[in-house]
Amino acid sequence: MTAAIAMVCMVLLNSCSYNKMVEKDEAVSTAWSNVETQYQRRADLIPNLVSTVRGYATHESSTLEAVVAARSKATQITVDPANLTAEKLAEYQKAQGAVSSALGKLLAVTENYPQLRANENFSELQAQLEGTENRITEARKRYNEAVQDYNVLIRKFPNNLFAGMFGFSKKEKFEASSGASEAPKVEF
Repeated sequence: MTAAIAMVCMVLLNSCSYNKMVEKDEAVSTAWSNVETQYQRRADLIPNLVSTVRGYATHESSTLEAVVAARSKATQITVDPANLTAEKLAEYQKAQGAVSSALGKLLAVTENYPQLRANENFSELQAQLEGTENRITEARKRYNEAVQDYNVLIRKFPNNLFAGMFGFSKKEKFEASSGASEAPKVEF
């Protein structure tokens, strides 16, 4: 009788732990989807921004082409939330960093065009882009929080015993890009 009670307790503990791990794993996947949504929003804004700038700054074609190329490359890289390895995350982050860098150069170039800065469409696109960058930062923060909750759950005893049995493994967080601690160099 005692063995049966112990077995029932073990099954109940196991199912509760499993369900909690599934819940946290899904939270990580949702948070990752939110990160991708914000990056997609930025990618969707870029063609409009480039088109608006192109009308004013036709001789800045190399800067415009760099933005378009970085956007194209970044939108081709996808990461499966179930397979968030450090390498995949670094590749994704590198591509998104190239977009950020190219956009930074584009916005720096636009400082030379007072008519462009006064253009209502450009001002609206720039404001949307700034808002999107803030949303990206917030989505990445929430993703990291979801990953932390998940990683803590699967590492705590007795969950750590069941996590490996059921295929739950540590997830990777977003980290600052290399060189992020240095201020960007802006030249006109």
